[in-house]
Parts: sequence; structure tokens; C-alpha cells
Amino acid sequence: MNRQLQKFLESTDFIRAVKVTVAAATPVILFSYLDLFSIGFTVALGALFTFISDIPGNLRHRVNGMLASNLIATGSTVIISLAAISHWIFYPVLILLVFFLSMIAVYGHRATLVSFSGLLAMSLSFSHSYTGWALLEHAGFMIGGGLFYLCISMIFYFIRPYRYAELQMAECILLTSKYLKLRGRLWDTHANRDKITEKLLTLQIELNDIHENLRETLIRNRTKGGSSNQNRRLLIAHIELVEILELAMATSFDHEKLHQTFSRHPYVLNAYRHLAYNLAALLNQLGQSVEKRKKYTSVHHPFKDLESFKKAIDRYEAETNTDIRTTDEVLVLTNMFNYVEKQVEKIKVVEYTFTHAINPHDLKRKDRELEKLLTPIHYAPITLTQNFSFSSTIFRHSLRLTLTILVGFLVGNVLPIQNTYWILLTIVVIMRPGYGLTKQRSFHRTIGTLAGGIIAFGIISVVHNSTVLGILAMTCMVLGFSFSQRNYPIGATFITLYVIFVYGMLTPDIRDVILFRIADTLIGTILAFTANHFLWPSWEFLSLPTFLENSIKATRDYIKEISVFYNRKGEVPLPYRLARKHAFIEIGNLMASFQRMTQEPRSRQKQLGQYYALVVLNHTLLSSAASMGAFIQSRKTTKASEAFNVITGAIINNLDNAMRLLNEEQQNNISVDTVEVKEMLKLRFTELKEIREKEIMASNGIYDDNFKLKMEEGQLIIEHLIGLTNLSENIVKAVRDIGKSR
Repeated sequence: MNRQLQKFLESTDFIRAVKVTVAAATPVILFSYLDLFSIGFTVALGALFTFISDIPGNLRHRVNGMLASNLIATGSTVIISLAAISHWIFYPVLILLVFFLSMIAVYGHRATLVSFSGLLAMSLSFSHSYTGWALLEHAGFMIGGGLFYLCISMIFYFIRPYRYAELQMAECILLTSKYLKLRGRLWDTHANRDKITEKLLTLQIELNDIHENLRETLIRNRTKGGSSNQNRRLLIAHIELVEILELAMATSFDHEKLHQTFSRHPYVLNAYRHLAYNLAALLNQLGQSVEKRKKYTSVHHPFKDLESFKKAIDRYEAETNTDIRTTDEVLVLTNMFNYVEKQVEKIKVVEYTFTHAINPHDLKRKDRELEKLLTPIHYAPITLTQNFSFSSTIFRHSLRLTLTILVGFLVGNVLPIQNTYWILLTIVVIMRPGYGLTKQRSFHRTIGTLAGGIIAFGIISVVHNSTVLGILAMTCMVLGFSFSQRNYPIGATFITLYVIFVYGMLTPDIRDVILFRIADTLIGTILAFTANHFLWPSWEFLSLPTFLENSIKATRDYIKEISVFYNRKGEVPLPYRLARKHAFIEIGNLMASFQRMTQEPRSRQKQLGQYYALVVLNHTLLSSAASMGAFIQSRKTTKASEAFNVITGAIINNLDNAMRLLNEEQQNNISVDTVEVKEMLKLRFTELKEIREKEIMASNGIYDDNFKLKMEEGQLIIEHLIGLTNLSENIVKAVRDIGKSR
């Protein structure tokens, strides 16, 4: 419990909550002593709107995002106040403003938060109308509040400039540890491999997000402002962790077959599993030390575990009287040993970066063109205009949100509602482009509001002291913003408590406030949920084929780069690393899309089982590709044969066909003669095996190290190609079956 509490107090969410509470509470307290509460409250609003887009990342982007939030929120308030002069002007302006603010989200996550800030400010502007000089003063104080929050945020940043990156790195190490442990569990005879695969896919989504955050923070900071020792340390660890993930994915073996093969020699697989668990435990310990900023002292000895695994292989070889490294079983074990040896080396590098001083030259070999690994950010106007189409999810969401807010405003004016803007706030907070997330937030918001209202009613009935209510309000504000991202129902509960306590200090009829708060939330929730269900809904079964196509394409490009690398040799080129990054990201996006689909109504979960089978197939394909890529990287390989290139070309062609089928092209447009292709591939596989047999015969029984490596390479490359070929054919078949059942 102490560790969880410390982790919570060190978390980015809690620190952000503390910053906004300080920035919002300070002006309210100071101006209240001067009997200028309204000014203090306006300054606090400016701080709150600026805080929304203050998410970690590159410093320049953070500052620009906060300034944009402050200006857009202030501008939205001014526009609504000016438009309220005339009904003829007001409604067109409201419609255009909400639509424009919603469309800003096309520029990415930070822009989405800037958009959210503007929409919140627009909603709150209905709580009080300003005109003339009072409007200018109100806008000035909002800008001042935003700048005040910006200053506080920068103070926190410069006190601990790398703390966010350290926490993200710790989380990345811990998740990688969890990933390795799950991989290790696959070797358990009684393991539920389907369930483990599902968990691995979910972890892939989390790891993709953290890798992207670390790239954005570490590489952009290094590119723009030089590189400190700590930045170099974290960057080296990040690069190695990405490769550790690739190696973890590369250990994709047929576990059931291996258990059958080594059923009489269980000590072999047990030694491998023990090693995998210990590597996961080492990373877990390291992640916790980085998180707590404590000195790391390893209690694990991976090289000893590696030696134990090697002895187990030697023992198996001696007991079965096999020729030196010529049997398939020993080759498989040797391959497993080589993968895990490489993984141990990389884990030790990560361990070293946090226990020793880092030389600036340590990064020179690794950081060539690192900035090219960053996801490009474009704010060109054409990005906005390209999304003016019903094929754009953001465009449909913008129309849906605009119409819902308009209806919410009219409902608030027709019904005897005390604060119409609470309906609008609820709509803005709950509505998301996807049905599943909107449904989830609707439920959580309702639960949180009801719970907060009931708790607040009980407290207000007993506590009448304004100072106590003020302390409770600030405490709830910190907890509310801390939990908003972690646990939305709890966050909504504390935010409701915070709002009611503030009203409790200002108005005597607090019970009416609670009732209206609950009623307005329910109205807003019903409107948001209904709109997402009936107004141009973004059902996931419509977009899932696109995510599937993107994932297949990214994996195809990755296989292409592996083939190029095998032909050219040398150091791992940048295009290979880029292709690997995109393949990992797209399989995560595909799984995220599938998860959203499972949250939608059953009537909209079309071909759910078939799509899940394709998700798993594509993940297995990526694992197999990573396995071959890792093997080629870790060995000095021979010249690629023509047969290798022909077979990889056939695999790539299969994946191209799958993408064409997803685009609903006619089968006769796909220039593939299945029978001829299969016969050709058989000949090519036979050719590869004949090459291997000729080399065995040419050795005349002399099994030197060079010969052994050639035999391993030949056997393992053939196995990888067979696996990739079968998987690519299965993907084509599965896609074709989906097309037939549409």
C-alpha cells in the first residue's frame, strides 16, 4: 500500500492536479481577502483552461499548447458574449464556433485538448454575460490566469525537468517486464495461451503509447536543446527497450509442439522458462528503482541462468546422442539460446545505464537520424480541409457535438433549469468520437455525479464553516484531477464534491444546487448518449478493416526491410527501424480498434470472431517476422539465395492480396494462380533444403564452427519462411472468408 501511495504522489496526474490547484486557489484566496472574489474566480478559470493542454512532452510544444489553450478559451468566451447581443447572430455564431473548435482535434492529441479547453470555456461563458469594458476586463483576467498557470508549470518543470521522462521510463521498464513474464508463462504446459495472447496484445497498446511519449520527450528535447547526461541515459535505455520488445516478440515458437518434443526432457524448457521469469524479475526491480529514484542493486544473475540453460542444452544433446548441432531439435534449442542471450545482453545494457556514468560517445553509434523516428506533426490548413468529409470521424463527431450542444442549450432554456451551462459541460465532457467511449463515460459520469451529490449532501448538512468547506474543496479538486485519467468515476465524484463545496461557500440553498447538478448531468448524459447512437455514429466495424489493412501493410513493409537487410548485411539501417516502429504501432492500433468494437451494441459487433482471428494472425505474423529479423541481426549470415528472395516475394504478394481483398476488389482482379504459386514455392523450399544437404555432404564430417553456423542459419531461415508463408496464406484466406460473409 505504501508503494502504491508513493507511486500515486509521484505520478504525473497528481503533480498536474497540484499545479492547477495552486494556480486556481491562490488568486481566489488573495482576491477574496480584497473583496474581489469574481476577479479571483476569473483568474482561476484562465488557469484551469490553460492547464487542460499541459500534458508532458517536448517543452516548446507544451508552452505553445498552453498559450493556444489560453487564447482560444479567452477568445471563445469573448465571441459568445458578443454574439449574445442578438438572437439572429447568436445561433449561427454558436454553431460555427462549436464546429470549428471540435475540428481542431484533427491535429492530434495536444490539439484535441486545446479544442476541449475552448469548448469548456464556451460552455461556462453562459454562466454570466459580460459586455463593454467588463468583457475586456474579464478576458484580461482570464489571460492573466493562464499566464500565471504557465509560470507555475515552468517552475515545476525546471525543478525536476526529467521527472516525467523518468516515470515514463520506469513504466516502460515495468510493462516490458510484464510482457516478458507473460511470454514466459506461454511455456507452462497448462497455460491458457489464448488469454495470454489477448493480454500481450493489450500490453502492446500501452507499450506503443509509452514508446511514442519517450521518443517525443527525449529525442525532441535532444534535437532542440542539446543533450544532458540524464537525457542520454534515458535515450539509450529507450533504444534498448524497443529492441528488447522486438526480441520478446521474436520468441514465437510452437509451444505445444515443443512440449511434446521435449516431454521426456522437461528440464530443458524449465531452464528456459526460469531464465525468462528471472529476466522479467530483473526488469521489474530496475523499473521500481527508477520510479523511486533509489539506488539499484541487482539480486538476479542472468548470465548464470543463461549458463544453466546452455548446460541443459548440452545435457539434452549428450543424452540423445545427436550429431553436433545437426538435428532439428538441437537447432531449435540453439536458436532459443541465441535469442535469449541477445536479450540478456540488452537488458544488461539497460541495467548499466542506470548504474554507471554515461559517456557522450556511447550514444553516437545509436542516435543517427533519431529525429526521423519521431511522428511528424503538421499544422497545415490543408489537414483541416481534407477532413471536411463524412469519411472523417472527426468531421462526423464535430457535426454531432454541434447539434447536441444546440439541442442542450434549447432544452436548458425551455425547462426550468437553474444552470443551463451544466448541461453543455456534461455534453462536452462525455461526448467522444467513438460510441464505446461515450457510453462508458456516460455511465461513469452519472455514477460519479450521483455519488458526489449524495456524499456532498451529507457533508453540507453537518459542516457549515466556509474555511472547512474551502479546504475540502481544494482537497477534492486535487483528487478529482488526479483520478480523472486513472479512474474516471472516482474523478467525477471528487469533481462533483469540489463544485458543490464551492457553491456551499457562496449560496445558502445548496440542496437545490445538488439537485440541479444531478438533473443537468442526467439531461446532458442522455443527450450525448442518444446523439452518439443515432447521429452519424462511428461504428468500429466500419473502420476496423482500415486498421487491419494498415497493420498488414506495416508488417509487409517490415518483412520487406528484413529481406533487404538480409541481402545487404551491415548495420541495422534506419528504414528497418522505422518499419519495425510502424509495424508495432499498427498492431496496437488494430487491437485498440477491436477492443472498442467489443464495447459497442451486439448488433454492431459484426464478424467479431473472424476479426479477432485476424488480429491474432497478424500479431503472430509480426512475431514471426521479428523472429527472423532478430536472427539476422544477431548473426553473421551468408549470402541470400535466389530462393529466399522468391519466397519472401511470395509472402509479400500474399499480404498485398489480403489488402486488395479488404478493399473489396474482385477476386479475379488478383493475379494469383494458387496452384502454380504453391508448386513454385515447394520447388523453392526444396531448393533451399538441397543447398543445406549439399553443404552437409561437402563438409565430409568436419563440423567446425563455421559449418555449424551455416547449418543453423539454413535450417532456421527455412523454418521462418515456412511459418511466414503459412501465416500470410491464412491471412488471405481469413480476409476472403470475411468478404464472403459480408
